[in-house]
Amino acid sequence: MKPTCHKCLHYHITWDKDRPHGCLALRFKSRRLPIEAVRASTPGMDCQMFSEKKKKVRR
Repeated sequence: MKPTCHKCLHYHITWDKDRPHGCLALRFKSRRLPIEAVRASTPGMDCQMFSEKKKKVRR
């Protein structure tokens, strides 16, 4: 499975209008999605901190 920020436990939306995407695991905010910043800084590698969110059970 290829990591995507929206499915990651560490991804969050920030209140900063200039840097709206954040990663709690890597401790940074960015204008673009964190996975794009990781791929740009480490060519050929996906995010090593990806942890899939638990799915909520509806009753």
